[in-house]
Amino acid sequence: MKILMVLTSHDKLGDTGKKTGFWLEEFAAPFYVFLDAGLAITLASPAGGQPPLDPKSDEPDSQTEDTRRFRADQEAKAALAGTRKLNAIRPQDYDAVFYPGGHGPLWDLAQDPDSLALIEQFWAAGKPVAAVCHAPGVLYRARKPDGSPLVEGKRVTGFTNSEEEAVGLSQVVPFLVEDALKQAGGLFERTDDWGAFAIADGHLVTGQNPASSVAAAQELLKLLKL
Repeated sequence: MKILMVLTSHDKLGDTGKKTGFWLEEFAAPFYVFLDAGLAITLASPAGGQPPLDPKSDEPDSQTEDTRRFRADQEAKAALAGTRKLNAIRPQDYDAVFYPGGHGPLWDLAQDPDSLALIEQFWAAGKPVAAVCHAPGVLYRARKPDGSPLVEGKRVTGFTNSEEEAVGLSQVVPFLVEDALKQAGGLFERTDDWGAFAIADGHLVTGQNPASSVAAAQELLKLLKL
């Protein structure tokens, strides 16, 4: 089976002068869940090539067993450095799609036409669509074939308003994930801040925060019957 992982190409944290991008654990943990399950993984991003890494996710206190495994994995690092351009991806070539978070996706993937078309085509084909932490924010503009919001009436989760407040970026991000999913008709659920929590509703999978990365990836594997 083949899975597509879509990463951000956006590296500016609003007007703060600081950098952002994808969150390392939210990429590495699902990557190894999928790899160890025998899936063939393709990495893509809007710009192609090396996606920007959120520097905070590379700090010592953000490291996990999976991020350390990635740092020692030359093959995985080479794959990440050579992501394919999103506009060259054909959804029919893959069995599922997974979006790692980090703040970057809120700026590019949430409104990128290629990303939205991709999500909508996976959804219409009944293939698993998964996202973790900030990445569920890429779903709120996506539509079902009947034109209604993709998340409408679906149980969903994502980075909560209180978690965004805790990291001091509520006034920096272009939108709050929790609010956006609710406004699109999603039935938002959560656990305590920073706790592991993932939901599968039909073929939609969402995870709340970095700690939910493995759980979200495992929920996707269940949908693929692996």
